[in-house]
Amino acid sequence: MAKTINIIPDTSIIIEGLVSKKIEKKELKPTSIIIHEAVISELEAQANRGRETGQLGLEEIKKLRDISVKYKFEIKFKGTRPGSFEIKYAKSGEIDSLIRELALEEDGTLITADKVQAMVAESKGIKVILYEFPDENEEELVLNKYFDETTMSVHIKENCLIKAKKGRPGDWTYDTISKEVIDSENVKMLAKQITEEAESRKDGFIEISRKGSTIIQLAKYRIVITRPPFADGYEITAVRPVKRLVLKDYSMSEKLLQRLSEHAEGVLISGAPGHGKTTFAQALAEFYFEQNKVVKTIEAPRDLILPDDVTQYSISHGSSREIHDILLLSRPDYTIFDEMRNTEDFRLFADLRLSGVGMVGVIHATKPIDAIQRFIGRIELGVIPHIVDTVVFIKDGQIDSVFSLSMEVKVPSGMFEQDLARPVVTVCDFETQKLEFELYSYGEETVVIPVSKNNSQSPTSALAGQTIKQEFLRFSPDVEVEVLSNHKCVVYIPDNQRAKVIGKNGSNIEQIEKKLGIKIDVRELAKAKKPIGESIEYTSQSHNSNVTFTLPYEYANKDIDVFVESDFTLTVKASKKAVIKINRKNKLGKMIAEAVKYKELIELKRTNQND
Repeated sequence: MAKTINIIPDTSIIIEGLVSKKIEKKELKPTSIIIHEAVISELEAQANRGRETGQLGLEEIKKLRDISVKYKFEIKFKGTRPGSFEIKYAKSGEIDSLIRELALEEDGTLITADKVQAMVAESKGIKVILYEFPDENEEELVLNKYFDETTMSVHIKENCLIKAKKGRPGDWTYDTISKEVIDSENVKMLAKQITEEAESRKDGFIEISRKGSTIIQLAKYRIVITRPPFADGYEITAVRPVKRLVLKDYSMSEKLLQRLSEHAEGVLISGAPGHGKTTFAQALAEFYFEQNKVVKTIEAPRDLILPDDVTQYSISHGSSREIHDILLLSRPDYTIFDEMRNTEDFRLFADLRLSGVGMVGVIHATKPIDAIQRFIGRIELGVIPHIVDTVVFIKDGQIDSVFSLSMEVKVPSGMFEQDLARPVVTVCDFETQKLEFELYSYGEETVVIPVSKNNSQSPTSALAGQTIKQEFLRFSPDVEVEVLSNHKCVVYIPDNQRAKVIGKNGSNIEQIEKKLGIKIDVRELAKAKKPIGESIEYTSQSHNSNVTFTLPYEYANKDIDVFVESDFTLTVKASKKAVIKINRKNKLGKMIAEAVKYKELIELKRTNQND
């Protein structure tokens, strides 16, 4: 039988909405409910800041007034509104102290959901009822009815049909799961129920609460609630992992598995939203944990489902400095950073990595290179390879591509002059070691250049060829132009016109090169033949005085064009044994020797000028 008492509820129990529930279940039968003005002030302040807890508390008080006639109890408001001191130190217990004093004066029973409040009140001889959080398995979550085994996320917005993504990453449908439009009041009620559950259950918590939005982690659900004025209407988005994977469920080579387990200590997991980045990060965290590594996580919100031994830190409830200090003192082997969004996150990632902590960062990106580009401007270029050594790109729930990073001092691809050598961050395909991108400083800018392997002439090159040809028609009506790259071309002109085109000591051709902005190789028109066929297979060796290329015997005594990184470099003649020797002492020889040393793309193509 419920007791008949005078009760004084504190802010925590009002927010939970437990008083009205206990009264309706006839577990509590008060003669009067005395609410301190400090409770009203605190709830009002929270509601004005747009926090769901303030709204919930005020709605609970309104509900108590609505049911007071039916259940025959009186509602009274007593005490004085808190001053600036109490408001400033509310979190330190000043408002709780005011409520305890009221309970003592009224000889009533303090009712609370706060264990500390209950212990302090009991120590002062105040009668207390403590309602602890229910066990998480006690009641079914309100969101469960919208999810089945294939549901990835549910999208609820006022005045719209409820919809859900069903399937798996990369293979899903967007289906309508309600027959009727849900109105504003019902969405608000659902948001209220979700917030109440997060407040009352041990497996739920409010991660972030802002004026226009609330982010909640409730059991396996990550929930985002938005409302006016931030959004044009109330909206609830709930996301749940469809399947829990382990690392062996992913199609990966032994080479990559060895890299992740032994060498990779600065890993970026990138991909578009909903393609399975967090699922892979979770599998990688469990993999490290099973290898007897100390694993921690940094999350916002904390939605990774991991063993209890893995401590999950929320960056929403702590500063970057605090997390930095805690992680260095707790000495983890690996830290999973899910997800990195702002400059402070990137700097924290870099700082921890340079401190010796193995880091795995999760980043939204539509291409693998985009994940690396997001470090540019936030971290010095030369430091990036020391922070990130492996980029794993996830698409449709599987590993799509993997890049590795390193630093070299070299002439960037497409440049020829040795005095242009500089530190270059090279991004290679991890499996094939093929160079994909180069990052380097160009003037005051940091540029990311894709290294193209396509030798076919583009429409832009054809247009450039026409412009160059117009320039040389001033010297001869017989001109042919071959654009080899953005930086070099070959102009074929009759032999009796070459001296006039080149000019004394090359002054004329130098002036034309400056005007057109491209290096020009002037050749005799009789030899005006373009490279034919595919690239020639060869083996290369680097010696002290020269670099040799050994070709198939069919190319003996043939003229061969040499291309470095798709750019034409020179034409040489193979010996009668089909061997090409290039002296390392001249400028072009040094460049080719460097290309062989650093494994740049060197192509040999036959010219048909002897045919």
